[in-house]
Amino acid sequence: MASQTQGIQQLLAAEKKAADKVAEARKRKARRLKQAKEEAQSEIEAYRLEREKQFKDFESKHLGSRDDVAAKIDKDMKMKLDIINRCMASNKELVIQQIMSYVYEIKPAIHKNIRVD
Repeated sequence: MASQTQGIQQLLAAEKKAADKVAEARKRKARRLKQAKEEAQSEIEAYRLEREKQFKDFESKHLGSRDDVAAKIDKDMKMKLDIINRCMASNKELVIQQIMSYVYEIKPAIHKNIRVD
């Protein structure tokens, strides 16, 4: 009976040892996965920064800086507004005269759809 108990004790000890090894292996696997994930994130971030730099270089080379584009748009807008204002100033008096003539020169007439029986 003692040898049987001793055999059971050995089996339980071996089972505990195996469970500990499995747990340790799971912990190592989890650490490796976490490390791999962190390395992948750092590689992704480095790649993203590199691509952003390339894009900014391309953008500045082909389009100029955003300040330059905004300044050009403002300049074009001011130029167009000046043209519109000059055109308005040169035609203002003529338009006022035409409106005044329409208001003061009323020509009463019967509408073409009215029938006189």
